[in-house]
Amino acid sequence: MSLTLNSGQEIHRWCRNFPGTKAQISAARRFVAGYLGDRPETYTAELVISELATNAIRHTRSGQAAGRFGVSLHAGTALLIVAVHDEGGPSTPHLRQADNTDQSGRGLHLVDSLATRWGVHGDEAGRTVWALIPLDQTT
Repeated sequence: MSLTLNSGQEIHRWCRNFPGTKAQISAARRFVAGYLGDRPETYTAELVISELATNAIRHTRSGQAAGRFGVSLHAGTALLIVAVHDEGGPSTPHLRQADNTDQSGRGLHLVDSLATRWGVHGDEAGRTVWALIPLDQTT
């Protein structure tokens, strides 16, 4: 039996590393779903991790040959912290204004709208982009 946040056993932190390829984004989403189970926040957390992991492999050394990214989940009683750890790169993640015809540039806006708060820690040697997602207190 898999342990999830819904189980009677309390798990406060789960972490896993993934190869820095597009195919691993869905694996990261499954990792999140495995932790949260059928909680109402599962889809939101999967979507946030998907966006952050996509940014890691697109904009950092995590997406280069032999690159990796990490996913960590920390649950308290009221908040879930989701984070993606990358191998760094020349630019810092930030909100940008995408034109209507742009194919990208909206991911962090989506994270910003779904999370209570988000931020970045680190530098060009490696970063963690995190987001806070409120947990439903009735489950």
